[in-house]
Amino acid sequence: MSESEEKDQIESKKKNKSSDPSCPICEGQGCECSQSDENQNNIDKNEDNNSVEENSNKENKFEEEIELLKEEKIRLLAEMENLRKRFEREKIETIKFGSINLARDILSPADNLERALGALPEKEEYSKNIKNLVEGLKMVLKEFKNILERHGVKKIEAMDKKFDHNFHQAMMEVEREDVDEGTVVQEVQSGYIMHDRLLRAAMVGVSKKSTNNEDVDESNKNNEEKFDKSD
Repeated sequence: MSESEEKDQIESKKKNKSSDPSCPICEGQGCECSQSDENQNNIDKNEDNNSVEENSNKENKFEEEIELLKEEKIRLLAEMENLRKRFEREKIETIKFGSINLARDILSPADNLERALGALPEKEEYSKNIKNLVEGLKMVLKEFKNILERHGVKKIEAMDKKFDHNFHQAMMEVEREDVDEGTVVQEVQSGYIMHDRLLRAAMVGVSKKSTNNEDVDESNKNNEEKFDKSD
């Protein structure tokens, strides 16, 4: 055999050995070395799978936390907006109704002044000084009412109006046949509103039908029924 043939045989043996997947130590007898390699590969694959699952779980958890934070932020923004609106509303109401107690208290002097002027006889002749005093009091009352109106205080028009429990307080019932029942026919004390809020209810007398007429009507009705039956 020539040297070239020997070299070829040696190279072929090396290739066969290198292509053999078995352990080179145990010469392909299926030793524990090859099994341990396979177990290690399986362990590595399981670890990779576990790490992927852990990363996926972490991502899901982070996404849930982000959604919760978003919802909490939205709620906080809504609460802040509601507080801002409430503050603005209370601020406006404070400006509008901050002096409501003062306005209610100063109505009494105006009532007394109005009653005093209303008690003066109209046809009686007075001296010049008395006339000037009366005119001065009327100017004071007029200016007083103008000041109240500038601050949103207005008188409730009650006379000849239908009784409204939101603005009127019934003090008495007055028998009247010329008006509908439940109509304000007498004003004992004037009522006032401040902007859209009741400042003081008007004390009024409310009309009602005469009870005597009702008895007469009922008696006539009974007599008519008896007459019909007799026929």
